[in-house]
Amino acid sequence: MKKKNWNLIIGLIITGIFLAMAIIGRFWTPYSTTAMSAMEMNQAPSLAHWMGTDNFGRDIFSRVMNGSGSTFIIAVCTVTFGCIVGTIVGALTGYYGGLFDNIIMRLNDILLSFPSILLALIFISFLGPGSYNIIVALGILFVPSFARIVRSEVIRAKELDFVKSARIMGVGRMRIIFRHILPNARVSILTSAAIGFNNAVLAEASMSFLRITPLETSLGYMLSEAQGMLATAPWYALSTGLVIALLVFGVGLIGEGLQQRNKEA
Repeated sequence: MKKKNWNLIIGLIITGIFLAMAIIGRFWTPYSTTAMSAMEMNQAPSLAHWMGTDNFGRDIFSRVMNGSGSTFIIAVCTVTFGCIVGTIVGALTGYYGGLFDNIIMRLNDILLSFPSILLALIFISFLGPGSYNIIVALGILFVPSFARIVRSEVIRAKELDFVKSARIMGVGRMRIIFRHILPNARVSILTSAAIGFNNAVLAEASMSFLRITPLETSLGYMLSEAQGMLATAPWYALSTGLVIALLVFGVGLIGEGLQQRNKEA
């Protein structure tokens, strides 16, 4: 009897809950995310306000719902950008090799040698602040990791019998790469995407914590606000930090589950 993959199951449940909360929070929240109330300032968690209120009387749970959506969207777009570009680069360099491979891999090494947040700040200083520019800046940082993983998978797979048979039959190189080799690397790519998503969430939270993102309901921005309220309303920092930690934990479990599934296959 096949053993249940609990890492994958629990990870999907946790991530699914946050995804549902993020989607719903884009269209509806129990309270307005911007409405202020002098009568409800710094209230502790209660049945009326599950995560309490901040120093402006705003409902923290409503802001977390809305902020989760902002963080989720930026993280997904960032990883998607890095995954698509990195997969194409890694597939081409791994299959063709030679001088092209050496040049691209050295550029990869240069990008990886810099601290990610510092490099993102450099890109944003040229591109300017804004959600789209942050997605591009962070997405560029994820390209080298995806490119390396896909490159190693392509190098391993291109010497296998089914690829050699496809070459003998006259199948085109692009078709071999994208129809024969890459589908066999999907587990490695998905695992890397799960890890990349976690890194993207933390990177976005760090950027918004530094007030670089213009989104006031981003989780990192809220955590930055909560920093000055640790003495008066500690539940603000605890609830926001816990949401970020659980989101990262859930997606991390998905990555572990995919690796376990690949080993058992």
